[in-house]
Amino acid sequence: MSKIKIFALGGLNEIGKNMYVVEVDKDIFVFDAGLKYADDKMLGVDYIIPNYEYLKKNKEQIKGIFITHGHDGQMGALADILLDLPNLKIYGTNFTLTVLKEELDSEKIKSDNLIEIKAHKSIKFGKNSIFPIALSHAVPDAVGYVLYTQDGAIFYTGNFVFDPSMLGAYKTDVGKLAYVGKQGVLCLMSESLYADKKGFTSPKHKTNMIIRETLSKNNDRILFSVFKAQLYRIQELFNEIMKTDRKVVIMGRNLENVINRAIDEKYIHFDKKKLGTIRNINDKNVVVIISDEREKPFSNLKRIIRGYDKFVTIRETDTILFASHIYDGMEKSATKIFDDISQIGANLVIISNKTLSLHASSEDLMLMIDLMQPKYYFPVIGEYRSQVANKEVARIKGMAEENILLKLNGEVATFIDGKLVDNGEKMPIDDILIDGKTVGDVGELVLKDRELLSDNGIVIVTVTLDKISKKVLAGPEILTRGFIYVKDNIDIIKEATELSLKILNESIKPNFVDFNKVKIGIRDQVGKYFYEKTECKPMILIVLQEV
Repeated sequence: MSKIKIFALGGLNEIGKNMYVVEVDKDIFVFDAGLKYADDKMLGVDYIIPNYEYLKKNKEQIKGIFITHGHDGQMGALADILLDLPNLKIYGTNFTLTVLKEELDSEKIKSDNLIEIKAHKSIKFGKNSIFPIALSHAVPDAVGYVLYTQDGAIFYTGNFVFDPSMLGAYKTDVGKLAYVGKQGVLCLMSESLYADKKGFTSPKHKTNMIIRETLSKNNDRILFSVFKAQLYRIQELFNEIMKTDRKVVIMGRNLENVINRAIDEKYIHFDKKKLGTIRNINDKNVVVIISDEREKPFSNLKRIIRGYDKFVTIRETDTILFASHIYDGMEKSATKIFDDISQIGANLVIISNKTLSLHASSEDLMLMIDLMQPKYYFPVIGEYRSQVANKEVARIKGMAEENILLKLNGEVATFIDGKLVDNGEKMPIDDILIDGKTVGDVGELVLKDRELLSDNGIVIVTVTLDKISKKVLAGPEILTRGFIYVKDNIDIIKEATELSLKILNESIKPNFVDFNKVKIGIRDQVGKYFYEKTECKPMILIVLQEV
């Protein structure tokens, strides 16, 4: 019998940053390693990943990181993690590793330990084993992972829907799910994003009718904006384009490589003769596919709207077909994009207003519970309100409330000999904020400084002193940026200058200046003066130099 710990380093009470850990005695299995997009308040931050200090400390015990599918929320942190832990083994299906390799190659990161798996083929790890099961999602080759232990199976679903019309690399193997359920499932870890939505997600995720109507009603150029690797959406677009005489232009080398390889390997069915080049970008009847960079949602579309793209400029005759789903926290950015497009005068079609993304709604979750018949149920992937809604789904299916585990990141569910033991254990967790190439150097204090600068601006007070006599040679001089317009507020600047000089003179003694007292005094008194006059609190920097 075993001691099993299950906890999240990311992914609970949030969207994205999914990373779930299952410890079975001394063996550690990590499921997914995703990023989370930064919202507009996190100034300058590109994206967020889980703090993986736990992986560093226990790297010898880790059997591998098992990626469910090729989306950033599930594997976007790997490029950063592999810089520190290059020997970690990463397991994924063929297409998942295709997308991951493109990402790692673009970052010039070696990928020697990527191990391709196939659905329904078991992988042995001593007394434990991993069994991937094919599931339906917006990307081909998506799988959930069954971890077989001596105390029963632990099944992590990743993202999924039940849709019998999704075939081939998108097909769910319901028979395998039922087989696992009959063997005995200790814990089912199931996604929560759409737990509050009634019914099945299918067919409310279908977009073919919207795409067909858009193509037929608009004869000019169409820009199709979609999240990278959402191949099911791209296949729906291609299905409708095949019925027309339009050509397709794919923007971005990574996206082009992924789509071309997907066509070659039959993940996407499309006639390559209808693929145009950058020379077709301004053709009247072309469809241009635009995707996003890893770190920024809608980044490429924003660049085009602002006129910074060297190939594409939005025209009034264009139609923008916005196929990316708008997750919580991204509404403000998306709304600003929609407003900018409207000001240009282009036609805008927002698919996400009319359809759902491919995540499990309440009936999908109930069917998964029916098939698995788990002893314990662990809602994962989603904000806390979604986890609570997922809990209610399990209660409707007759599960006892004490067997439904609502946890936050770091909170550990411990099982000893197959029984839940609530010992209150908690793992240290944190966010790592990625700013360009900077990893881990951006914290709350830095963000507060950036917020202060964006709201109130900066004031710099400079003074030059004689090194020997300590007399003031020049200044105080006050420079401002983003605070007030100096020409219209000369009196305020003059008064602040005199106040600074007074504080400086009070702190100068023969052959000695208390620089710390000067800085604190100017920052305090001048800051209060500015607030009295403007009700703003600019950041005040004092520069004292001796010559």
